[in-house]
Amino acid sequence: MDESAFRRTRNAVAPRPCAFEKAMLAGACACSLAARRNIAEREAVTCDSEPAREACTALSKLLRQKSAFALKLTHVEAPLPHAKQMKVECGGLRGLQQAANPGAEDHASTGDVHRLVQACAEKFGGLENLPYSAIVQSVVSYQLRRRRPEQ
Repeated sequence: MDESAFRRTRNAVAPRPCAFEKAMLAGACACSLAARRNIAEREAVTCDSEPAREACTALSKLLRQKSAFALKLTHVEAPLPHAKQMKVECGGLRGLQQAANPGAEDHASTGDVHRLVQACAEKFGGLENLPYSAIVQSVVSYQLRRRRPEQ
């Protein structure tokens, strides 16, 4: 399947893509509002709630903006390489979880993204007021899984 055909099919099958799709597909988080869709041999994650999707998209944009300097990004709006996008999504959600529950143990999975975003928005009075300095530290320190050596 060529890329343009895949994108058309994806837009038809998954019209509301999840803002944290890469993190979900990697198993770093889950969401009660997420639905997985198979498109040929690929998988996509959609959101079942437009208001929740808008909140997550806003958070994702804020995470990119606040992490830009630390990740040495010159253009915040340009598509990110996979590794940096994973750092923003997985590290950002991990930092958000630590901000929501200070002193809690660091877990491999973030849990329900929708509930986490809602709880943090309520706790800090909106997504703009989150403690981004601490969250960005989590983004920068996030380590991707290492590839296994080929045998």
